[in-house]
Amino acid sequence: MKTRRLSLLLRCLYLLFLLNSIPVRALDLVPKPGEQIAIVAHPGVPVDELSLAEVRKIFLADRQYWTPKLRITLLICAPHTWERKAFFQIVYRMDEAQFRQYWIRKEFRDQITSFPRTVYSAQAAASLAARLPGAITFLDAAEIPSGVKVLKVLSTKDSFSLRH
Repeated sequence: MKTRRLSLLLRCLYLLFLLNSIPVRALDLVPKPGEQIAIVAHPGVPVDELSLAEVRKIFLADRQYWTPKLRITLLICAPHTWERKAFFQIVYRMDEAQFRQYWIRKEFRDQITSFPRTVYSAQAAASLAARLPGAITFLDAAEIPSGVKVLKVLSTKDSFSLRH
C-alpha cells in the first residue's frame, strides 16, 4: 500500500514538474471566428466520425479506449498556438491553469491510464498520429497532412457562440 501511494505521489510530482516547465503567459495568438480545427487520428482507429460530445469525452479522458485492446493516445500541441487556445475554448472549456488542475485531479483520483502527450508542433502531432495506433490530435484544418483520418472539423465560431 505504501509503495502504491509513493508511486502515485512520484507520478504527481513528475506531472507538476512537467506542467510547470511549460511557460504560461497570455496568448498573443487569438483565434478568429470561422477558422477551423481538424480532429485527426491514426487511420486505424475504428471510427470515421465523432460528435463534439464524443470529442469532449475522449479529450477529457472520460473515454480512454477505442476498443478493449486499443488505447486512445491524446496528443496535445504545446501552448502558445491559436489552435490550442481555440481547442481549449471549444472542447475543454478551460484555460491553461484549469487544464493542469484537471489532469492533476484525474491522476490523484486514479482515473486515467496515461497523460496526454505534449508535442511541440502541429506537424509533429500529425506525424505521430499517423504512426501511433490509437492516437488522436487537433490541428489547423487548412494543414491536414496525408496519413491521418479526419474525424471532426470544429469552427472557432463554436467557441465564440459559447461565450456570447
